[in-house]
Amino acid sequence: MWQEAIRIDGPYNFDRVLERHAPDPLKVLDLAKRTIQIPIVIGSSLHAVQVTATGTIHEPAFTVSGKSDADKDAIIQRTGEIFQWNVSLAKVHDHFEKTDLKEIFDAFVGTPLVLDFDLFGSLLKCIIHQQINMKFAYTLTERFVKTFGYEIDGVWFFPQPETTAGLTVEELRRLQISGRKAEYMIGIAKEIVENGLDLDNLKKQPDEEIFERLMKIRGVGRWTVENFLLFGLGRPNLFPMADIGIQNAIKKLYQLEKKPTYEEMEQYKHGWVPYLSYASLYLWRSIE
Repeated sequence: MWQEAIRIDGPYNFDRVLERHAPDPLKVLDLAKRTIQIPIVIGSSLHAVQVTATGTIHEPAFTVSGKSDADKDAIIQRTGEIFQWNVSLAKVHDHFEKTDLKEIFDAFVGTPLVLDFDLFGSLLKCIIHQQINMKFAYTLTERFVKTFGYEIDGVWFFPQPETTAGLTVEELRRLQISGRKAEYMIGIAKEIVENGLDLDNLKKQPDEEIFERLMKIRGVGRWTVENFLLFGLGRPNLFPMADIGIQNAIKKLYQLEKKPTYEEMEQYKHGWVPYLSYASLYLWRSIE
């Protein structure tokens, strides 16, 4: 067993992170102990890793711990990437001080953009979550992972692409996943296994190339890619205008009689560049 102490610059509100993850039945966390256990895959090795907050919003500190010394450095690096410990939230916050989002950013100061634990899982979640409410989306994702995934020390890992590519539509339909979504999920897995789609390699590519590559896959539209870029790759300047939550948050913020048009949203977001992803996150938080 190993432990590593981590200190980063504030503000960083880990309690907000835990609160946002708490409704997800796949997340293993303890709000009182300020702890979350996360699944990390390094090569072919699966690691259950614990992250505990030991600091404050303005002096953030953490303890990262795992069982095996193997891959320790890679695990710490990936953990920091997931929780975006290298991003200066002070710089982001300063950017929004003179914008219409100032009050929201003040209310949720230090809320980071936290990545999904697994890139393949992130992309499949975007498919599962299409056009259904969040509670049912969590339920379907939990069924999928607990039926076909892996469990180590109570921590669940998403099924690998090879496993998913070998499933049938009927197997997924038994979980109440629609036939169309089942086809999309299996198709994405086969794109990885059979056609060489390398999700890790996408980290090196600009947003435009990722849109072009992924939208060639059946079932993957703009909203799906935007959310994958946001929560899979942590890109800082994404604003999913088709997202109903963002539309409702803007309607509330500007006290509109109806949801904003795309043209209106283009005008509103102008001053939020180059941190549109954080504008999106904080707008979501404002209506949760």
